[in-house]
Amino acid sequence: MNLPWHLYLMAFLYIFAGINHFRNPKMYIKIIPPFFTNPKLINILSGAAEVVLGLLLILPITSPFAAWGIIALLIAVFPANIFMYLNKNVSFGLPKWILFVRLPLQIVLIFWAYLYTL
Repeated sequence: MNLPWHLYLMAFLYIFAGINHFRNPKMYIKIIPPFFTNPKLINILSGAAEVVLGLLLILPITSPFAAWGIIALLIAVFPANIFMYLNKNVSFGLPKWILFVRLPLQIVLIFWAYLYTL
């Protein structure tokens, strides 16, 4: 079964983002809300999940499961997006409107992943 090119694009994006968790952990740790007690561990787990799920996307037998995992991951990291929007200190100087647009973008990313669960 040939997978569509956009699934490979999604896989690449998650693998790249996951690797970046290890290359630049301070960036990700900074946006983890303070009510999470171990931001370093959360960064490691979310980065590893992105890499593993991205790799599993490119295998036809595991791509639906990986897509469900990505949906769960996108929901799990949503508090970081809200935290960035609400706290100027962790917004990397991005305009508030960009941070706001990122919030519904999660829905688009969830829908994109959902397309591969079928």
